[in-house]
Amino acid sequence: MIRLLQLEKSDVSFVLTNDEQIHHLNKVYRGKDRPTDVLAFAMHEGEYGSLAGDVLGDVIVSVPTARKQALSRGAAVLDEVTMLLAHGLLHLLGWDHDTAAKDRRMKAETARLCSAAEAASPRPKTARKAVAKRVKAASKPAAKRGLSRKPKAR
Repeated sequence: MIRLLQLEKSDVSFVLTNDEQIHHLNKVYRGKDRPTDVLAFAMHEGEYGSLAGDVLGDVIVSVPTARKQALSRGAAVLDEVTMLLAHGLLHLLGWDHDTAAKDRRMKAETARLCSAAEAASPRPKTARKAVAKRVKAASKPAAKRGLSRKPKAR
């Protein structure tokens, strides 16, 4: 995806998280008191956007929500996560889906990015299973993974 969009010199962070964390971010930054599938925080927006340089921003994906969506569509969780990462990346680049026409274009570009990601990383079954296992582990509640729910002070 990065290569296709010619963003090799850009910085972007991709974060896989759980519903609890994304719910908190969605509430704080968007005023929506519920989890969501993906959030994108673009550094080029706002008063100081011109100072971002090559930093695009952050894309945050809820793996449990991605899993639910994948199951409802009959898709692989990895494919759903890839689609959400592509969708969030496009938001960092200024794409939006606030009209029917923009939505169609964004869906088409998301599909193109997903195809490029799949073509660029043919995975043998063992690697696909390992990735799926990591995605599954990331979707468990923090307490079940042995992690504290409270953030630690640095």
